[in-house]
Amino acid sequence: MPAAIVTGASRGLGLALARALADHGWRVVADARGAAELERAWAGHDRVVAVAGDVTDPQHRLALVEAAGGQIDLLVNNASVLGPSPLPALADFPLDELRRVYEINVTAPLALVQVALPRLADAARIVNITSDAAVEAYGGWGGYGSSKAALEQLSAVLAAEHPELRVYAVDPGDMRTQMHQDAFPGEDISDRPPPEESVPGLLELIGGHLPSGRYRARDLAPVRT
Repeated sequence: MPAAIVTGASRGLGLALARALADHGWRVVADARGAAELERAWAGHDRVVAVAGDVTDPQHRLALVEAAGGQIDLLVNNASVLGPSPLPALADFPLDELRRVYEINVTAPLALVQVALPRLADAARIVNITSDAAVEAYGGWGGYGSSKAALEQLSAVLAAEHPELRVYAVDPGDMRTQMHQDAFPGEDISDRPPPEESVPGLLELIGGHLPSGRYRARDLAPVRT
């Protein structure tokens, strides 16, 4: 049974992807900061090991790798933080909050990769969840977007340094999630698709043979006939 670690897996895209992996026969180690929410999400799932904690904590990252067992076939760095809401302009961005955004969105994913590398199987997949804000300049998105841009560059360099692995930066597209709502406080985001619509493309990438690189999940989704 292949083994995966999925961070930020108590809600949103992480929850949807981890459920799909479990349904496809994967053993999943699911992470989130909120222990109660994580337990509610995964109670009764015998293929999912829920490990609550903060990805910025070295001991928690080690616990995730240990919970995966001997060999890890997939690592999904999905956990991230938006930053202040409403989104501030860079001129007003609190620098302590910017450091926190980078710590969670950039440093922690790399740190988890570092811990997991000795356990990664040949041709294992590393999936780093990114955003169009990493490549497009949107007012107010400077903190989050620049952190995702940094994550994309880390992904590209990791791929160059580890050609035996597949390292993907994946933009899931707009989704109806709490983070997206926080980015647009007071607005109706019900027209955004649910995160489940981004999962088929991610599964295609995880199970396929595309080279390392940046992809948009919905461009990869199988065509329905």
